[in-house]
Amino acid sequence: MKILNIISGLPTGGAEMMLYKFLSVIDRDIFEPVVISLTDYGSLGNNIKKLNIPVYKMEMTVGFPNPFKVWRFIKLIRKINPELIQGWMYHGNLAALLAKWVLPNYVPLLWNIRHTPDDLKKEKSTTARVICLGARLSAQPDQIIYNSKVSAQKHESMGYSDKHKKIIPNGFNCEQFKPFNNAKLKLRHSLGLKKDTLLIGLIARYHIMKDHVGFLHSAGKLNKTYPEIHFVLVGQGVDKNNHLLTKLIEDLKITKNIHLLGKRKDVDEITAGLDIACSSSSWGESFSNAIGEAMACGIPCIVTDVGDSARIVGETGIVVKPGDRKAFSDAMVRLIKMSPEERIGLGKLARNRIKKHFSLDLVVKKYEDIYQNLLDIKH
Repeated sequence: MKILNIISGLPTGGAEMMLYKFLSVIDRDIFEPVVISLTDYGSLGNNIKKLNIPVYKMEMTVGFPNPFKVWRFIKLIRKINPELIQGWMYHGNLAALLAKWVLPNYVPLLWNIRHTPDDLKKEKSTTARVICLGARLSAQPDQIIYNSKVSAQKHESMGYSDKHKKIIPNGFNCEQFKPFNNAKLKLRHSLGLKKDTLLIGLIARYHIMKDHVGFLHSAGKLNKTYPEIHFVLVGQGVDKNNHLLTKLIEDLKITKNIHLLGKRKDVDEITAGLDIACSSSSWGESFSNAIGEAMACGIPCIVTDVGDSARIVGETGIVVKPGDRKAFSDAMVRLIKMSPEERIGLGKLARNRIKKHFSLDLVVKKYEDIYQNLLDIKH
């Protein structure tokens, strides 16, 4: 059964990584996936190709669609002739709807929404318009899949159809993200730190909604009482070339305690080397991959109450109000004051929670069941 996935682009983002993980374990004896990126191959296109899955790029740009590229897209859709179409993210969802319209026969359509808009004024103008257009057209897909309950509620309050919705969380590969032998020693050695240095991490691309600034202010407050603690920040744009961050770090007088590692390929090992993992997002988060991955590595977490973060950690972590820097710093203190054995015990509970509720195999099976049901109805 040929399943066409249409996505805005293929950079290393949360939705794109979920698509890649999803494709890596989908039952290929039953389903034949194909991917169209509306922009370019990004950093994940070649990885998907290595799975022996066709990937096409449309090289479209933001703004008014080029009619020649739209026509090229239409011809490609008809050539692929899918049996089911799934859009990923707002632009991909609209393109998937167009794909459905240009095919001669009925083809089931799914939208996949993986964002929780707090306020349209905070979104890019083009994204805000696409979100609003999606609301008007949201009765068209056969199923709308959200990766968090909060996201579904927010979109429905903005006019999205509440019919045929499904909540499927992000899934995590607990064989890739797991406690690694010597991970803590290896990370500290790479940073030139003592083996017993306590490390607190924030793994997130640089974006205003991730609130790196708030996290650093909390770190600065903590540093006054615990000057021996270090902080690791990982993600695209989170490096020494980010002058806003480096200036803030200097102003807070915590330069010696902050490690900006930028975009890394060994995120699983870095995560497993932490003592505490954080998500400081102030808005926009739907279902945090970084927190799920940290929990799978057996790392206790501190999260802001954004999206489904509180639901992810449950009783295995600490949840604070977004934007409350003092509360975030106090949460750090609570975990710091635990003994190493207590933090390890909390981390084990976190890993067990991911394995029970959010494993990749479990999540992919939910998608496969939806595909099968829609295709059975079609036939």
